[in-house]
Amino acid sequence: MRFPGFILGYHGCDQEVADAIISGEQEVRISDNSHDWLGKGSYFWENNPSRALAWAKFLAKNPGKGAKSKIKRPAVLGAVIDPGYCLDLTEESSLELVREAYQGYVLTCKKENLPIATNEPGYSGDKDFVKRQLDCAVLNFLHNMRESLGFQPFDSVRAPFLEGGELFDGSKLSAKAHVQWCVRNPKKSIIGYFHSRDGRARN
Repeated sequence: MRFPGFILGYHGCDQEVADAIISGEQEVRISDNSHDWLGKGSYFWENNPSRALAWAKFLAKNPGKGAKSKIKRPAVLGAVIDPGYCLDLTEESSLELVREAYQGYVLTCKKENLPIATNEPGYSGDKDFVKRQLDCAVLNFLHNMRESLGFQPFDSVRAPFLEGGELFDGSKLSAKAHVQWCVRNPKKSIIGYFHSRDGRARN
């Protein structure tokens, strides 16, 4: 599924890390946690620098919740992303691929006598189940299966998320709705990095 055009993505991190990536000294980190919402890759908020900053601030106050190193100065790293061959989870055929991957994942677990992963709350009262081991396992299974069969790999994964409960009483809109990108090969898919000039993404 070729995704048309470029995307502006925003990544919450430490200011020192953002500066080092923009200067070319290092590359954005690839996350490989068992609970990552969209599987292995580098994560970006679509067109949402303020949410990226909020995430960096959260990690600064809650070390160990997602960042591999301590965030001292929360910052936002902007990226121009070429989605390439994209698993877009707003699109029907992509959703069907993931549904089929789930079936294959379950069969494989049963055959090899392995536990089937489950999504879990990350803290008391968590209704969003932020520790998404099942979703992560299924998406990684899909990528690995395609690779083993010689199919074209996906460069990126895109998905909308309804998070945070209702926006107001009786609403079906979500307080923290967002679109998230998982870039599987940053060196291939990211055209360039930048500092955001959006005032909402500054301390």
